[in-house]
Amino acid sequence: MFFHFDPMYFVFLAPAFLLMIIAQFWVKHAYASGMQIPSRLSGAAAARYILDEAGCQDVAIEEVPGTMSDHYDPRSRVLRLSSEVYRARTATAVGIAAHESGHALQHAHNWMPLVIRNAAVPAATFGSQAFSVLVIVGMLLSFARMYSLGINLILIGVALYGLVLVFQLINLPVEFDASARAKRILSHYQIVDGDGAVAVNRVLNAAALTYVAATLATLMTIAYYLWRIFGNSRN
Repeated sequence: MFFHFDPMYFVFLAPAFLLMIIAQFWVKHAYASGMQIPSRLSGAAAARYILDEAGCQDVAIEEVPGTMSDHYDPRSRVLRLSSEVYRARTATAVGIAAHESGHALQHAHNWMPLVIRNAAVPAATFGSQAFSVLVIVGMLLSFARMYSLGINLILIGVALYGLVLVFQLINLPVEFDASARAKRILSHYQIVDGDGAVAVNRVLNAAALTYVAATLATLMTIAYYLWRIFGNSRN
């Protein structure tokens, strides 16, 4: 059933792949363009100012290697910025720094969607790993003529993979809210001018599209396996 090339897999995943390509191109273009627009503060300075103004002086800011490796770690309450974002005085740098600061503010205020998302991380990790194992084992059993058992294992794997989709759906409003906070804060404190605000919008909107594309890819993967299982059963 599953041990052959199936072009329908690419038909199902094509919308997500196309959206991801568009998102990645948009991110790279917006990132590079925003790096050409100056800001009065560096990414690190903007993050420190935002956090201090919000009463989050206990949140540390660290410089980390890599590109687009910026993230907020709620376990250690540390905001980690890539070297380019940490040091640059540009719209891209302060936009990304403000976005990650937005996550720190969500955490400080115990914003419920973030609390739920963080609690869902172990389940999503387990679901992803179990899906890979169960699908492979199920395929092998199906190939070995143990068809019913194999299909049942694949179906369980797909159901567990649904935990990843649930996590991603919860994560979308968390990311959108962090970007919305960043835009408001940068405007309120006049960290960027009009051109800088436009550049920040482009960078953060492009980044948000990557999350939408990843969620769509997960949804269409689940849809493909369900179609293969139940479509084959009807046949």
